[in-house]
Amino acid sequence: MSDTGSGAAATATLSPRGTVTGWSEGARRLLGYRAADVVGHPAAGLLAAVDGSRAAGFTPVGSREWSGTAAVRHRDGHRVDLALHSSPSLDGKGEIQGFVVTATAGHVTATAGPSGPGSGHDRRMLEWAYTQSSVALSTFVMPAPAAPAPAVPTSATSATPAPATSAATSVAAPRWRPNAAASAGEGDGSPYPDVLDDEDGAGEGFLRFVRQVAEEAEPMRYERFAPGPSSSRRHAWIIEMWPVRDPSTGQVCGVGTAAFDSSEQHWARQRLALLNEAGACVGTTLNVERTAQELADLVVPRLADFVSVDLLDSVTRGDEPVPGPIDAAVVLRRVAHQSAADGVPEAAVHLGHVDTYPAFSPPARCLATGRPVLSGTDDPDFVRWVTRHESRSATVRAYGFHSIMAVPLRARGITLGVAVFARGSSSDGFEQDDLVLAEELAGRAAVGVDNARRYTQEHTNALTLQRSLLPHGLPRQAAVEVAYRYLPAGSGAGVGGDWFDVVPLSGTRVALVVGDVVGHGLHASATMGRLRTAVRTLADVDLPPDELLTHLDDLVTHLTYDDESVPEEMPSAGEIGATCLYAVYDPVSRVCTLASAGHPPPAVVYPDGTVTVVRLSPGPLLGVGGLPFEATELELPEGSLLAFYTDGLVEARHHDIGLGLDRLCESLRSPAPSLEVTCDAVLKALLPDSPDDDVALLLARTRALHTDQVAAWSLPSDPAIVADARAQASRQLDAWGLSDAAFVTELVVSELVTNAIRYGAVPIGLRLIRDRTLICEVSDASSTAPHLRRARTYDEGGRGLHMVAQLTQGWGTRQTPTGKTIWAEQPLPAG
Repeated sequence: MSDTGSGAAATATLSPRGTVTGWSEGARRLLGYRAADVVGHPAAGLLAAVDGSRAAGFTPVGSREWSGTAAVRHRDGHRVDLALHSSPSLDGKGEIQGFVVTATAGHVTATAGPSGPGSGHDRRMLEWAYTQSSVALSTFVMPAPAAPAPAVPTSATSATPAPATSAATSVAAPRWRPNAAASAGEGDGSPYPDVLDDEDGAGEGFLRFVRQVAEEAEPMRYERFAPGPSSSRRHAWIIEMWPVRDPSTGQVCGVGTAAFDSSEQHWARQRLALLNEAGACVGTTLNVERTAQELADLVVPRLADFVSVDLLDSVTRGDEPVPGPIDAAVVLRRVAHQSAADGVPEAAVHLGHVDTYPAFSPPARCLATGRPVLSGTDDPDFVRWVTRHESRSATVRAYGFHSIMAVPLRARGITLGVAVFARGSSSDGFEQDDLVLAEELAGRAAVGVDNARRYTQEHTNALTLQRSLLPHGLPRQAAVEVAYRYLPAGSGAGVGGDWFDVVPLSGTRVALVVGDVVGHGLHASATMGRLRTAVRTLADVDLPPDELLTHLDDLVTHLTYDDESVPEEMPSAGEIGATCLYAVYDPVSRVCTLASAGHPPPAVVYPDGTVTVVRLSPGPLLGVGGLPFEATELELPEGSLLAFYTDGLVEARHHDIGLGLDRLCESLRSPAPSLEVTCDAVLKALLPDSPDDDVALLLARTRALHTDQVAAWSLPSDPAIVADARAQASRQLDAWGLSDAAFVTELVVSELVTNAIRYGAVPIGLRLIRDRTLICEVSDASSTAPHLRRARTYDEGGRGLHMVAQLTQGWGTRQTPTGKTIWAEQPLPAG
């Protein structure tokens, strides 16, 4: 029995005496009776109104088929009008062993039997209906106990009457023909339909399930595939099997089967599954090429035998393509392709190469219209496009490509490229449903590609900004030999705020700085640039490390207040957190003074190979405010190596900073021919191929100025000593071979010593340093710093510092623990 509203089959089997012997699940859904309620009872008891003609027709006799209508009583009492069809079930000897009754709800025009008026027409209608039906029905009788043969089909109604050979028994293969085309005495000579055959034609899989149902006496439902009656495309079938019991003994005497063509539902599920998988598998990264490859990998071989994805060159660079369709020959770059064959031998264009698509080609046509194009060997433009490209023409001939779909990749009104799907000689041509599916897949992939393009654009802009804020080349200085590395994060976190700097200071000293702004993105990079500029400005004032961090902390606090006006949707708006480590190394005293604002301490490699982590008094993060910073002094032998870094080098998700510091010390302990090699070795030992955070590494090997490069004198606070100071400076220059610099140096010494005696306080000191430049320093105990002023015509003073500024390369003043130092620097004489 079959419910036309739901499309499920309703079947029952009857004994020759009209007793119900089998009851399908479809019959239960149609009439509400369970198998236990009706099996073993007369079928006539199900009729709502019994009259002679209907009762006689409903209890078939002989081997004739019967078609008609009947009013059947539903389990809940209401009447159901059914169109019935009864077919005799025959054994291998042609004897009737029962009847198979199918039913559909509703009314059909038919006679009560095969002998009335119009019976020939009705018979032909039945044959047409059942031979074209998507439901195949059959019953299988168990073999005799002495014969170990499998089940034997006895009757069927099938959608595919084409003959096929079946190994139904181990002795002989009974043959049968669908009942809708059978007459009296037939039904035992044709094989069961191909729809129930296995793909190897033997039917063993189907018969194995028949045996299983008979042995376990439990119904079964499974899905399989077989060639369709009108297409080479495989059809999906849902096959339902149930045991048929002898009502008198309750023993299983056979198996009933029904097969339903569920091809449309199956392929609809497959399309939905592919779309659902596309949502999870396409666009998993913010990489243009990877997203395109994910699309190609997904659809081969499930939709196409070969797929290529070509994009506009501007898309691969992250630039903004021209909005709207493209209406001319277009140059595209191959970014992804995939094939059902290993190695993608069908590709006419290699990955990374460009190809020009003429305006008449299917890819260019789809880009011009913005709509997908279905084409193939029956399209003159396709043939012309293929024949004009030697490599593509050879590929089409070799692999038999006969059907293609060119689908534009468009997202947010922007054309990004085209995806081409192709099928070879072993596959059917594309259909309209395939084009709709390809368009949906391409649309999802296009969004992923555009997201990756936008990320590439933003990431490139952020990196450009960040690199413009970092030092492009370190300044020349004599205090330390330096090498550095900066690695942006390899994940999608965006650029970070890690930074470093080397700032030359007066007196051949140098400042080494490393810092890290909390967070990632443009906001972190911009904040890093502001902090780096502030540090350089404060370093020029020559503040001690602890005082410099105090001023920097105040600056970050003010920046935080200023950023409260930034829109909330901007990342990290209104909140600035940063760490910083500031160190000053003096090659004369060989002392390094360090102060930290929440930054990891540096590591030191001494000349004897000992590696330690500097013990600092870490201060709070910048921006906390109100807490002091403490400086630490460290005396370093010449040739010591300082390693400054950001937390991305030593911290990771799978280990803490302690383990990272141990690994850093171990990598620094290994000797290397240069600092550049050491940098690479450290990064290789501590970092994965794609680090999760930005990493900055700054290595500095200390140098020292020896006594033959420095001369110092203590001076009394007596104006008469100025001439003696000039003379001592002149003699030292002669000893260094710098007599050509004597005139300017004597003038500088005279002016600076005079000012110290006149405006400063004892003790007063004079020091000359010969390095890459000649430096003259005068120190005193007063903290009052001099400044340039414009002297009027009749003023007696105010011209000394002006002359010093004009005659030297630079001058300045710095505060010291005992007062101040005024310095002037001049280049060494040529030669």
